[in-house]
Amino acid sequence: MSLLSLTERLMPHLLLAPILLPMLTAALMLLLSEKRQRIKFLMNLTSCSVGLVIAIALVQWSNQDGSSTAMSVYLAGNWAAPFGIALVLDRLTALMLLTTSVVALCAVIFSSARWHRAGVHFHPLFQFQLMGLAGAFLTGDLFNLFVFFEIMLAASYGLLLHGSGKARVQHGLHYIAINLAASSLFLIGVSMLYGLTGTLNMADLAQIIPEVSAADRGLLHTAAGILATAFLIKAAVWPLNFWLVPAYGSATAPVAALFALMTKVGIYTILRLWTLMFSSEAGPSAGFGGTWLVLGGLATMLYGGIGMLGTQRLGYVAGYAAILSSGTLLAAIGFGQNLMTAGLLYYLPSSTLAVAALFLLTDLIDRWRTEGSNSVRFDDEEAPFLTPELLPRDGLNLDEDEEVLIGRAIPAAMAFLGLSYMVCTLVISGLPPLSGFIGKFAMLTAMLNPLGLGSSAGSQPGWLGWAFMAIIITTGLFALISLVRIGVREFWSSLSRRAPELKISEGLPIAILLGCSALTVIYAGDVMRYTQRAANTLHAPSTYVRSVMQKEPLPSPTAAKPVADTPTPVDVAPAAPAAPTSTPGGQP
Repeated sequence: MSLLSLTERLMPHLLLAPILLPMLTAALMLLLSEKRQRIKFLMNLTSCSVGLVIAIALVQWSNQDGSSTAMSVYLAGNWAAPFGIALVLDRLTALMLLTTSVVALCAVIFSSARWHRAGVHFHPLFQFQLMGLAGAFLTGDLFNLFVFFEIMLAASYGLLLHGSGKARVQHGLHYIAINLAASSLFLIGVSMLYGLTGTLNMADLAQIIPEVSAADRGLLHTAAGILATAFLIKAAVWPLNFWLVPAYGSATAPVAALFALMTKVGIYTILRLWTLMFSSEAGPSAGFGGTWLVLGGLATMLYGGIGMLGTQRLGYVAGYAAILSSGTLLAAIGFGQNLMTAGLLYYLPSSTLAVAALFLLTDLIDRWRTEGSNSVRFDDEEAPFLTPELLPRDGLNLDEDEEVLIGRAIPAAMAFLGLSYMVCTLVISGLPPLSGFIGKFAMLTAMLNPLGLGSSAGSQPGWLGWAFMAIIITTGLFALISLVRIGVREFWSSLSRRAPELKISEGLPIAILLGCSALTVIYAGDVMRYTQRAANTLHAPSTYVRSVMQKEPLPSPTAAKPVADTPTPVDVAPAAPAAPTSTPGGQP
């Protein structure tokens, strides 16, 4: 057997690895006592590193040369859809897995500086969180989506309370309460959909929804609205996002960085289900709720931008930046146009990486402000060769006290913090030449040139389109003003402050996150081609439906092979009738 054929046979089984790897790692960690923190950290780091390698392999597998709609389906129980559990990998899923793996690895490295010892069971909860995230991205049915959502949320409850403290407990309780309410709405919406369609498989739902009777279509839309409300809560849509900023702002830095992915789970689910259930092929339900998604996204963008202006606490600014990113993505989804979707898929990972890096920077800048014990003093006595007395004054810029304005050396740690903060500011506010600008520019270009697939293809922007363009520019300005104001306070107005001393485990994760954001700019053409193919597949759901529904279970290796040229006896009993298929009314 050649290496290529062996790889092709093994690759489909990698769909299980993003779920099984963190589950098994967490189970092994629970067997160790809390005194084995170093061993647990090494296990966590190894698992996240292997997970990143697997995610890269899945991205390459989903983006095979010569295939515009590469998709893999894994039947976990070897039962055909819609009755069996199906895991589905396409370009969107692979992109989300890769983004999750990068953020998770950086959060683990950062936690090794001090935060992983601030409470119990940090590393097992971290791995269970990754298991829930990966399962939510890979699953092909709503029931298992609910299961993985609850695994993810249960782990996030413990991670949010990690490190104790009054603020974490108070805001953690609010976080738990709102997510329990969202889970209840999730169950209600899923139950109603199952009662109407008789299935929870996403591909099967896409087939059945166009055939729902007119009398039941209102109830179908009600069920979809309830289900969407649960996802919109997780996506932090206004006015259901009051819990996010206090909760994320009070979490420890590595946990807050990981939570930057949580809103993107809601965004992913809405994008996946909306393009499947209410695509242009959904008959009378085509495009249902698109206008509400746009309006909710615009309101969320304004809330996030104004919130950034209204606070000077950097942790809260990072939380509002996550809301601003989520609102931008929601509004772009609602237009239902494949070029717009390609732009938002480019913007999604870059904004997530920038917000995660900002949460990590917040911890370092706050510690620098309070001048902790792990800092060193930097003043003119340490560099006498730079003092004004030893420099000629002729031709130099002097201040009002006739002191030389040049010659002060910037410590490496301070320079690193300042440059990293500047990069985060550029990406979040959407300024050139970084990835935030490219993503927003791609979405605005698609709005002005609505070509291709989707409900708005070939139409003019309309008042919603012009409102989106105005708000995305305005909120970018709000973000820039807010972040620059804080930057001036923290970096330019702190000349007498002690210079920070950073550990490699604190600086390396930030460098990785911002470096990955820079790579999306260097390889912007390749990334945009990838996201465009992903968007084309999303807006042509027949590919997804056909891949899932036509996937055949593997034959049993012990099954008897039929004998060739064997006559069939005349008196053989008639074959059993085929299994009844589900109908829009749920009846056979």
